[in-house]
Amino acid sequence: MVEVKISDKNGFEKALRQFKKQCQRDGFLVELKERRFYAKPSERKRKKGKRV
Repeated sequence: MVEVKISDKNGFEKALRQFKKQCQRDGFLVELKERRFYAKPSERKRKKGKRV
């Protein structure tokens, strides 16, 4: 779970940038895109083989 704390010193824009950076680092967006549509197990294995 991605969490960013906002303080009075840091503005909303800075917190939003930190949130986006953390999401990217954790691979959250990549996983979200992968899970958007159902993929058969055989398709997942093929994609996993290509990534490595």
